[in-house]
Amino acid sequence: MNLFILLSALGLSHTINGERLLPVGTVYDPFVERGLDALNYACYQDARFMIAGTPAGVSLAPEGGAHQSLKTPLIGMSQPGLASFEPAFADELAVIMAWGFDYLQRAGSAAARDSSEAACDSSKAARDEAGGSVYLRLSTRTIAQPTREMTPKLSNGIIEGGYWMTAPSGKTDLVIAYTGPVAMEALEAAKQLNAQGVSAAVLSVTSTDRLHSGWTLAAHERRHGQAAVSCHIEDLLAPLSRDCAIVTVLDGHPATLGWLGSVHGHRTTALGVEKFGESGSLADLYAIHGLDTPSIIATAQALLQPRAAKKPQRKAS
Repeated sequence: MNLFILLSALGLSHTINGERLLPVGTVYDPFVERGLDALNYACYQDARFMIAGTPAGVSLAPEGGAHQSLKTPLIGMSQPGLASFEPAFADELAVIMAWGFDYLQRAGSAAARDSSEAACDSSKAARDEAGGSVYLRLSTRTIAQPTREMTPKLSNGIIEGGYWMTAPSGKTDLVIAYTGPVAMEALEAAKQLNAQGVSAAVLSVTSTDRLHSGWTLAAHERRHGQAAVSCHIEDLLAPLSRDCAIVTVLDGHPATLGWLGSVHGHRTTALGVEKFGESGSLADLYAIHGLDTPSIIATAQALLQPRAAKKPQRKAS
């Protein structure tokens, strides 16, 4: 609580003292919940700061449930004035932090950002021009890093909330959408499914917050007469056939990504953490919570099975 009160005061320095600061705070991710009242009022006052919650989720396996966060992805999505990200790789984090320090300094009006008038008039632009604070949900899990060029297209996808690790086609059977340190399990599951003859693509979600808010804002604009408006997640999923299925997976509450199936009406199963963790190895805990590669594959196979036709029941004579 004291940390968020401090970040709030430092993050309002430009309005109080006439000099902008770039405050950065770090805390165990589950302990973000201990300071929610102060965090909420900090964002309400339009304070500008960056907070890193790390380590997050059950990837902090040996320390048990007291140090494992479940709900923080939903907190990041639902808190106004706070752009939330959960990158899996270091190059993603570098792009997000560079963007984030600029986002902290944007001088737009928070009132304009949140007003219904702004939502009807290029609401995404109004939101981004206004700026705000940034929340990074991070892990201390060591994973293999990709060797790749950080192109403008990739960088934009990271900031907007997602990009294709392996691209789909109109014949893609399955999409595995992941966020955070379960990247390795998602990629391995896709590899094994492709070897079995299932055409699987992998969607990396770096910000469920920005993907979801972009989707709801686009829907709002269409309701107000701007029929041609689309959003990043709609464009990402547009190449998929209607018969394609989606499995989502993250080291947090499954509702964080479960809404993806509603974007274009795809069958979706959401994997995540819904109960207090235990103390054990990472492999054991991922298996317990259904986040490991075999669980992702089994979920995909069940989702892809043809649904059995319901037989009419005979009435008792």
